[in-house]
Amino acid sequence: MSVAVETFGFFLAAIGLLMLGVTLPNSYWRVSTVHGNVITSNTIFENLWYSCATDSMGVSNCWDFPSMLALSGYVQGCRALMITAILLGFLGLFLGMLGLRCTNIGGMELSRKAKLAITAGALYILAGACGMTAISWYAANITQDFFNPLYMGTKYELGPALYLGWSASLLSILGGICLCSNCCSSREDPTTRSQLPYKTPTVVMPISDEGDSSFGKYGKNAYV
Repeated sequence: MSVAVETFGFFLAAIGLLMLGVTLPNSYWRVSTVHGNVITSNTIFENLWYSCATDSMGVSNCWDFPSMLALSGYVQGCRALMITAILLGFLGLFLGMLGLRCTNIGGMELSRKAKLAITAGALYILAGACGMTAISWYAANITQDFFNPLYMGTKYELGPALYLGWSASLLSILGGICLCSNCCSSREDPTTRSQLPYKTPTVVMPISDEGDSSFGKYGKNAYV
């Protein structure tokens, strides 16, 4: 059962990593709202890398952000966190493949595999935490501008990419928790216990220096 939980956690975190990779280049991190907007035929949507505008004919024009240093601080921070999350996830994926007990790569011992699996689980948790922080930080700025009555710029709503990123981060964290908890609870595998050599206990009887002591306790008349 523990091997099944370990494998389930690995694939759960791998799916979360794949979804994080899809979230990063997704164009719909935020979408312009029609609430309080006079012109509703144009739609603006952005992500961490570029901004696009769609007119009433459905034609989209996109342009990259001109300068990274000219961007807002939270956009730069979200970029760094998302890239860090994906890198940590790939490292955890590699270590997890080596640490799974259902794989036989390099002929490693079970104790070493458990350490690799725990490290992979920790990396998955860190990757999910970085992704969750980036998505939540970006969403917080969207809602702050939306509910600010003094903000005169374009107001946006949460895009579908943010919900995808939240789900991906949650899957990555849950998969890492499954790996760590399962490996910590099964450090002493019962299969390895059965492989230990069994030695028959030996009982050493004390030997008296006087030879057979049963004859020395009685006199000769006791046997007549």
